[in-house]
Amino acid sequence: MITMDIELDPPNGITGFPLGMSAQDVKAAAAQLGEVRVKNEDAPDFFHPMKVLTLHDQFEIVFTLRDGKALTSAEVWIPRPGAEEITVRFRGIDVFRTPALQLVEQLEAMGLTVLHDEPSYWTVPRLSLGFTRVAGHEVPLDTDGEPLYFQAVLTASTDYYDPLLAGR
Repeated sequence: MITMDIELDPPNGITGFPLGMSAQDVKAAAAQLGEVRVKNEDAPDFFHPMKVLTLHDQFEIVFTLRDGKALTSAEVWIPRPGAEEITVRFRGIDVFRTPALQLVEQLEAMGLTVLHDEPSYWTVPRLSLGFTRVAGHEVPLDTDGEPLYFQAVLTASTDYYDPLLAGR
């Protein structure tokens, strides 16, 4: 079986995709993973940033380039079963095979501030990790009625989620 490991390394990026990477390099590296679709390449703006969607048979990654020139965030979606063994890790923790609420406890045990201000969404300001349990298909549910596992994780620059700390 082929294995693929993706390491989340906020605020630096993910395996093979450092934040600040040029648009040309993002597209070329993404093409090595699967089909690439680019949105808003010609005229990115604050509300319509350039996005490079990478479609692999088993997962998707959305790369955002706010100015259309440099990578500003990467959002990895939960891998589906298939021919490859795909693992997404943060500091040794398997992000998509660890139950979501248990993962939150492990992050807090590391001394990280984890905010849960909106249903289904958790963020780690200063480090800039964002997690969602929103699923677009049938998935196993936890006792709280939400998906048992996080469905996507985003990593970005250190200040990405910092505005959520205002007033705390």
